[in-house]
Amino acid sequence: MKLTEILPRDCIRVVLQAKDKTQAITELVELLAEGNHVTNRDEVLRAVLDREATRPTAVGHGLAVPHGKCAGSPKLVMAIGRPAEPIDFGSKDGEPINLIVLVCSPADQTGPHIQALARIARLILIEKFRNAINQAQTADEIFEIIARHET
Repeated sequence: MKLTEILPRDCIRVVLQAKDKTQAITELVELLAEGNHVTNRDEVLRAVLDREATRPTAVGHGLAVPHGKCAGSPKLVMAIGRPAEPIDFGSKDGEPINLIVLVCSPADQTGPHIQALARIARLILIEKFRNAINQAQTADEIFEIIARHET
């Protein structure tokens, strides 16, 4: 599985309007719902927010990966957003977040869900990837950077 296979191009927003964690998650779930990539927006939002409440999903290097599993997501899918200003996601290192990758999947797809999270975590460790993502100006640029680093 490649991340570009589960990342619809219409679910990348270079400048999120959100000012906090809940707004950012909501905005990304809205992207998925507007593109008809999920069947129940409210259920997906609730699953992701519930998961976030159990343990913050900030993983370091300015990245947060909020995620959830529920019936409102008929397939593994993700959305990406970069906030206009860094957002506090409660990261252990105290650093604010400047890239948010939201992942959701059906409840019975634990394996692929975990694989997607692991792929995202590996990419963010690559300094060249982080720099390119932070400098990207468009959704297409972000998509192409991910595609280039996945091979």
